[in-house]
Amino acid sequence: MGQSLVKNYIHIIFSTKGRYPFIIDPFEKQLHSYLGGICNKHECTPIIIGGYVDHIHILCLLSKKVALVSLLEDIKSSSSKWMKSLDDSLKDFYWQDGYGTFSVNPSQVDVVIEYINNQHAHHRKKTFQDEYRSFLKKYKVEFDERFVWD
Repeated sequence: MGQSLVKNYIHIIFSTKGRYPFIIDPFEKQLHSYLGGICNKHECTPIIIGGYVDHIHILCLLSKKVALVSLLEDIKSSSSKWMKSLDDSLKDFYWQDGYGTFSVNPSQVDVVIEYINNQHAHHRKKTFQDEYRSFLKKYKVEFDERFVWD
């Protein structure tokens, strides 16, 4: 093969430290845009970015030129510093250490987009912890509850 052809849709999920509700208006849309800029910087085309007051969902195309861990390190460290610069009320803003990433079948991209678009309505009924556990179970990820949250 003379060409390297790659198309990996990745659903990334991570939360604020202690699931503290920092991601509120007017910061929410600004944060989503900033996260999209970091994805673009790494040539990881953002499809949709959303979430709720205590966590983020990113659906992007993972570039063939970047390791997933490098993308996540930059996303989390840069956005944490940036958020702190926006307002004194965000001086204690941090992301939780861990994250979840899940591959998405191209035929399911529209389903994931709708899911991320409906985060506010979704979380009127379900906590982030319950949502995240359901992803881990769906993708058959073994985990120890003692180490997932902090």
